Amino acid sequence: MMLDAFRERKLDVTLALTELSEIAGGVGARSLKERIDRDLVKKLEEDRFHLVVVGEFNHGKSTFVNALLGHDVLPTGVTPTTATIHHLKYAEKPEGTVAYASGKREALAFDQVKRFAVGGGSAGNTEEIDFIEVGYPAPLLKERILLVDTPGVNDLSLQRADITYSYIPRADAVLFLLDAGQILKESERVFLEEKLLKGSRDKIVFVITKWDLLSSDEQAEALAYAKDQLARLVKGPLVFPVAAETALAGNLAGSGIPELLTHLTTFLAEERGRIMLDNALGEGLGVSSLLGKGIDASRRAVSMKTEELARRIDVLEKDLAGQAGTIEQRRSKIREEVTGIKVGGRKDLDRFVDDVIRQIPNVIDAAKPEDLKAYLGGFLEDTFRDWAERETKEISAQLETLAEKTIALIREDAHETTRRLGEDLGTDVKRLEVQVDTFGYDVGILALMSVGLGVMFANVLLGVLLAGAAPVLALVVKGKVEGEYRKQAKQMAPEVLRAAAAKVAPKLDEMIDDFGQKLDAWVVTAGEELHREVLEVLHASRTAREGGAQDEAGARRDIDAQAARLLKAHGRLEDMRAALWVPHEARVRIADGDPPPAPTAQA
Repeated sequence: MMLDAFRERKLDVTLALTELSEIAGGVGARSLKERIDRDLVKKLEEDRFHLVVVGEFNHGKSTFVNALLGHDVLPTGVTPTTATIHHLKYAEKPEGTVAYASGKREALAFDQVKRFAVGGGSAGNTEEIDFIEVGYPAPLLKERILLVDTPGVNDLSLQRADITYSYIPRADAVLFLLDAGQILKESERVFLEEKLLKGSRDKIVFVITKWDLLSSDEQAEALAYAKDQLARLVKGPLVFPVAAETALAGNLAGSGIPELLTHLTTFLAEERGRIMLDNALGEGLGVSSLLGKGIDASRRAVSMKTEELARRIDVLEKDLAGQAGTIEQRRSKIREEVTGIKVGGRKDLDRFVDDVIRQIPNVIDAAKPEDLKAYLGGFLEDTFRDWAERETKEISAQLETLAEKTIALIREDAHETTRRLGEDLGTDVKRLEVQVDTFGYDVGILALMSVGLGVMFANVLLGVLLAGAAPVLALVVKGKVEGEYRKQAKQMAPEVLRAAAAKVAPKLDEMIDDFGQKLDAWVVTAGEELHREVLEVLHASRTAREGGAQDEAGARRDIDAQAARLLKAHGRLEDMRAALWVPHEARVRIADGDPPPAPTAQA
């Protein structure tokens, strides 16, 4: 599925969800309609593919990004110490925005983008720049792709922690740049093995830049060498040689850029786009099932006398009030466990800092002076990273357990709710199955139960912690006299660790609290949604009756029409979801008129 086909499928999914929204509005399920519009349709429309470009300094990275955009947008020759992260998105006309670490955003004239990129900033403004957002009318960006250009460094092991642990894990594809003149340096090999391949192996595309500087014989040799060396790290590495300067000069055909773009768009549509659509369709099916309960309630209300309808509404409202007590118990338990996890994390952090501070004098005394100056900062960063990796895995496992227990309890509550609802309405209401993947969708995590919440959350949390600690860990004083440096190091290293811990601790709390708040919100939604929908439908029925808008026979015809419409919409969602997992070749046969095969995988 190329991106044009993906856009068509995405439009089909959006239209199907919009159909659900209209049905919800037609039967009076106002809250459910708002949820569909806000959480499904809008989210799907706003989703973007993220491409992250990574490479060492002087690999022609900015020139390569300009070639992808088809225009000289970013500055070239920027030094590693002044480079800034760029977010490039589509805009009808060129524009810029400065995003500061404080959260403030400031409009920037497009012709000033290059000055900001080299640390210019605005006069008198000393705030730290987080990234520069550039809007540009490039065909690639029009495909709802956000291109993230990361600063080049002399050694990738010194890459900013937020790039390594935050941008890359969230990327849909990573473009890893290699220099044709020195393919796969040792520092690049180490970075790939230790930091990049662990969680991003399936989405890395290797790009060899400056390809036009080699002769045809040298190109053949370089490509064979690159594939051989990369195959030792990655099974079946994807390698694309490109000549960015050639592309910018107008010779796209000989630049390798079209071949790379073809692969990227196919990969994004087939691999990432399919997951995106499957997620939305799964959520839509859950909403459709819930909406069916509302239509059943609406049908039941038509045959009730006005007094009976009022009595049923009163009973349901009282039942909802009673349900609030159960929901509050669930929420209280979440708050209690979240507090315990935060306290445990703080204690672990304090113990870690104390243990390392006790070890530092021995480490410093045992090191050679030249090694001490060169590697003390790295030692502190590596030690902190190792702890952060262990701690985030432990915390994430605890949060995953909390989520699983909460989901199980909410499922039990939902079964009990449907039983009582049937009694309140005087009819048989089929048991409501709470859709677990709706929580994953709310939290922004795909395939909650199959991938594992703990693993996904650990990656995000680790990135936040290391991004906060890295700047502080780099501040190790370098003395002028060798003998004095040991003394300074012993004094400074503990201070650095404590300062890093002071930055990390509130971030740790913030991330845990954020997860707890999302779980809490989901509990409220899942616990009250069925009651609220049925009540809204009954209220709408009573309002229509009081207004004399329609007789009973006409109301029944409308309800039957809505039920038929929902059945058709539900079937459409199921068909689209199944078709997502039909192999590409089979989809081509279907398009040519052949009968569809059975799906080979189920979402």
